[in-house]
Amino acid sequence: MTVAVAVYGSPSEALISASEAGPAPKRIVVAYGFWIFLLSDIVMFSALFASYAVLVHATAGGPTGAELFNQVSVAIETACLLASSYTCGLMSLAISSRRHLGTYLGAAITFALGAAFLALEIREFANMIAQGATPQRSAFLSAFFTLVGCHGLHVTAGLIWLTVMMAQVAIQGFRVAVQRRLLCFSLFWHTLDIIWVGLFTVVYLMGVIS
Repeated sequence: MTVAVAVYGSPSEALISASEAGPAPKRIVVAYGFWIFLLSDIVMFSALFASYAVLVHATAGGPTGAELFNQVSVAIETACLLASSYTCGLMSLAISSRRHLGTYLGAAITFALGAAFLALEIREFANMIAQGATPQRSAFLSAFFTLVGCHGLHVTAGLIWLTVMMAQVAIQGFRVAVQRRLLCFSLFWHTLDIIWVGLFTVVYLMGVIS
């Protein structure tokens, strides 16, 4: 405020000058908007977690999580997704250094690990449905498929986004706009990993213990 007064003469003049400076830079607007999107996504998952916690014991005489969950498969899923978070971080470092090879390699490994996670999750769903544990079987299964399936849809969207971004890097190079989008993707992917850690704990670990 002291600097502003020294330049503009009074606090009111400083405020007027700031308001006349125009809108914020695009990078600030994009970053602010994307953080709002991430927070809204977290709120949505919080609601799904709360619904699952309420309905987890409403099995209607059907199978429970302890009877359905394959802990080995889920552990491999978790390892794949957490490893993809690490390779995504390496990709971000390569982007900062403007290294094409490191960027493509990090993106390829991240995509492969994310795809492996999805394949294991789809197989888990298929096995459960084959046993008659469909979403309409009980409130517990409805909540389970909604929560885990919603996360899986986000991972699918992330893989499509990553593919599009690598095409943009190949065509446009490391332009400022491309780097900004890649940073947003990195934040999105790490957020999915954090949500999965909570999901793995609440759904799978606590489900087996109960």
